[in-house]
Amino acid sequence: MSASTEQNQAQPFDVVVMGEILVEVATDVAFGHGVPAQLGISGDALNVAAAAAAAGARTGLLAVLTDDDLGHAIAARIRELGISDELLKFRTGQQGVYLVHCDPHGQREFSYARSGSVGSTLSPQDIDPDVFAAAGAVIAGGIACAISESSQAAVLKAAALAGRFVFDPNFRPRLTSAEDATAVLAELAPRTFLVTPSFPGETSALLGCQTPNEAAAKLRSLGAVNVAVTCGADGIQLDGAGLDASADSSWIDSIPAPSVVDQTGAGDAFVGTLTARLVLGDSLPLAARYGAAAASLVVGGKGGTGFIPTFEQTRSHAEPEGAVSSHA
Repeated sequence: MSASTEQNQAQPFDVVVMGEILVEVATDVAFGHGVPAQLGISGDALNVAAAAAAAGARTGLLAVLTDDDLGHAIAARIRELGISDELLKFRTGQQGVYLVHCDPHGQREFSYARSGSVGSTLSPQDIDPDVFAAAGAVIAGGIACAISESSQAAVLKAAALAGRFVFDPNFRPRLTSAEDATAVLAELAPRTFLVTPSFPGETSALLGCQTPNEAAAKLRSLGAVNVAVTCGADGIQLDGAGLDASADSSWIDSIPAPSVVDQTGAGDAFVGTLTARLVLGDSLPLAARYGAAAASLVVGGKGGTGFIPTFEQTRSHAEPEGAVSSHA
């Protein structure tokens, strides 16, 4: 091992992401026998980590892969995206898979084969306390909490260790009930530096709130330090300690996408970019603006990591920064 490699491994990560990696089979037409498909690697954790790395953060990814040719091919793709493979685990098991059909407008239809996947074996024993405590931020999502009890326990341990814990509720009714997802969110909120629910789906189902401001205020009352409520094509509502003292909240306008091919990974790109830029020193509104820009660019590629913009591309697309404004 070279001296430079040893030094790199000793350096704390700016961002650590944890969760399940999935094989992605994407089609342009409805599912059926003989339909041409494109094989890819995706999953919310990978998409978030790829965005964080592209935004300039030294990023580690904790996930469990199959100990075979497929698992090692996935690891190669992870490295290709600029993400460290130091935290990956390899075990005997079944790799999770999903099929996605995208129409010309970017809308999607999913079919999953992930029950009992090797990724769901993630557990508290897989977490290195020193790595997670030293990281600039740790990101996890509701999917990791829903796929198994051991994975949820790992997320809770990570939240307790992290100096800055970021949680994306990522509510999936196919994986968990609204009641269980709400309970997880309530338990994690006091430990979160940033939580990123979507409006109106998650804010209504998990918080019983009818406006972005109401949802942000409720999460702050539960203990979250900062909140970014994503409102689809409208924009992002911010609230929290990371804002200028002269404003209680800020509204970030959405940024039109130059091209829409596939919306997979847009929300993940927002979370990964936002977190990376916060760790690297940007203000919450500016980091959110960069996140919005990255999200509007990734939809121009097919698949969760089909197109990951460089930070130079994201920064250029985010201009003018005047779009960051006060919004009561």
